[in-house]
Amino acid sequence: MQIGRKTGLVLEGGGMRGVFTSGVLDAFMKHELYFPYVVAVSAGACNGLSYMSRQPRRARYSNIDMLQKYDYISLKSLLTQGSIFDPNILYERFPNEIVPFDFDTYRRNPGVFEMVATNCLTGRVEYLSEKDDARRLTAIVKASSSLPYVSQITYVDGVPMLDGGIVDSIPVVRAIDMGFSPNVLILTRNRGFRSSEPDIKVPKLFYGEYPRLRVALSRRVEEYNKQLELVERMEDWGEVVCIRPERPMEVERICRDVDKLERLYEEGFLLGEKFCMNRK
Repeated sequence: MQIGRKTGLVLEGGGMRGVFTSGVLDAFMKHELYFPYVVAVSAGACNGLSYMSRQPRRARYSNIDMLQKYDYISLKSLLTQGSIFDPNILYERFPNEIVPFDFDTYRRNPGVFEMVATNCLTGRVEYLSEKDDARRLTAIVKASSSLPYVSQITYVDGVPMLDGGIVDSIPVVRAIDMGFSPNVLILTRNRGFRSSEPDIKVPKLFYGEYPRLRVALSRRVEEYNKQLELVERMEDWGEVVCIRPERPMEVERICRDVDKLERLYEEGFLLGEKFCMNRK
């Protein structure tokens, strides 16, 4: 595939499965492969930020090395800070102290970077971008990555928001609507995967003041499976190219096993290199 000025890049989320995406993006940066438009969800948004700021292995450090050192996934964090992923480490110390985010390079990047979040008031998807305000940028990526039930709601421009994957897990339609085609999709599930989890009506005990959010959560699995079917049809028709794990998936959305994460990262890096080399 030739990467032109109308080729888009779509990054799925998936929690800790996102280490696969960070591996692919590190390979892209090694080969200086960049896209004019990137749209990313949840963990994809976190990884995409380091790609847009041209900082190789930064996302890998966050997902693997830092997990070993700081153990930022815990019930203690959920009880004390409202999120199972320690928000102080991930959204304050990491971008500002541990491996500072290169905001100047990000701001100068001519590419468009959109992050997907779910508006809790409307239950609908929001596509957000920011190139000037670092704090708003952090709020957007935090909102996009705020998993329901195990993360606090994040406010962007005064609007309560949660994980974009609730409504649009693989935003390829958004990329097409923005005028980008064909698209490269980095996915975090094997081809043929369909979620077998049942959709259930979310009781008022959860998000009682956001009835439309509860409706969206009640349809989440059905909508995700529909997106997977669409993506595979588009792939078969040659409309998209998918880079996805080929080995049996052993990493779940919340995973603390560093060996499994390392293997998934390496698989992503190798497949990213293969994609780059096949273009030459």
